[in-house]
Amino acid sequence: MAEEILEQGMFIKKGAMVTGTIVKIADNQAYVDVGYKFEGVLPARELSAVPVENIAEILQIGQTVTCKVVAIQEDKELILLSKRQIDQEAAWETMQQYLQDNQTFEAKVAEIVKGGIVVDVGVRGFIPASMVERHFVEDFSNYKGRTLKLKVKELDRVKNKLILSHKDVLEEEAQALKAERIHALQADQIIEGVVQRLTPFGVFVDLGGIDGLVHISELSWQHVDQPADLVKEGDKVRVKILKIEPENGKISLSIKAATPGPWESVSNQFKIGVTVQGTVRRLTDFGAFIEIAPGIEGLVHVSQIAHRRIRTPHEVLKVGQTVSVKILDVNAKDKRVSLSIKETEEAPPPPARQEREPKGQKSSIELPESQSLNFTLGERFGDKLSKFKP
Repeated sequence: MAEEILEQGMFIKKGAMVTGTIVKIADNQAYVDVGYKFEGVLPARELSAVPVENIAEILQIGQTVTCKVVAIQEDKELILLSKRQIDQEAAWETMQQYLQDNQTFEAKVAEIVKGGIVVDVGVRGFIPASMVERHFVEDFSNYKGRTLKLKVKELDRVKNKLILSHKDVLEEEAQALKAERIHALQADQIIEGVVQRLTPFGVFVDLGGIDGLVHISELSWQHVDQPADLVKEGDKVRVKILKIEPENGKISLSIKAATPGPWESVSNQFKIGVTVQGTVRRLTDFGAFIEIAPGIEGLVHVSQIAHRRIRTPHEVLKVGQTVSVKILDVNAKDKRVSLSIKETEEAPPPPARQEREPKGQKSSIELPESQSLNFTLGERFGDKLSKFKP
């Protein structure tokens, strides 16, 4: 009769489900009155799917619990109970439903293990490190005891495998917030954001739950080699919204467009006829672009580079070179400045000309006596004249 007890005309057998009240907690196990002659014992190992260090922190005297009978120790007049097995059967069904419905639920972190964290949802649920947050987390020690919103990522009841994700919930929340936020924004709007991330091609700015990209060409009115030269993560910046693409969630931003441009004061800053210093920024076949102030470049046409004729600017200039230029024209509206290098230099003197003899004067050529021109026609042409008759 080790597997079942007859008491007051009712049976208790192994595998049966019983409900009782906790009457005592000692030696990290709970004693449960199940209404029979034998007292029920619920060890800490049978309380939860995860290890329990102190059963008294979870259960209290007078609390009602439902357990499964796992063994009957007649010699000790005890019934070994398991709450874990009851919870597991219900938990697998619940988790399966959550997976099918893509439903979010909450669970408390019970344990920190290598490679992730563990929660008790009636069964042992494992959250891999890569599925805890949207960003990398090196130390999970402060996660113990925290309640997380989770989704079922993978479930295999036969292998007793349950993989959960907190990151998926955060991604969904971020997408919902992003959609809500993006509809509240408008092109040409100037707002404040926080630099979130730097890349070689630009800067991502957090606009309050949604990121926008400031391309490197939109960071400043002057040339920027790399974003780190101008901003760092955490900096607050004012940006102008250039373009919004709700269908793919992309937002194009500009920091320079949110600040006064250098061309607004160019007419007052540079006067026609004045000579200034500049830096060669670009060379083309038709001329050279010279930066005369941050964000302001003027063109020196190839014909205005040197007094002598050159085919391309590369013959006399190189990028990064400092040169003196004269302001020929300023057009702030079209953002154009015409410059000249050769007008800052003194023109070379014209080449010396060879002297020419006066017009109509012939040069005399002296010949040796033997080659004198004093000869008669007869001596010159000889008998050739005899052929002609008068």
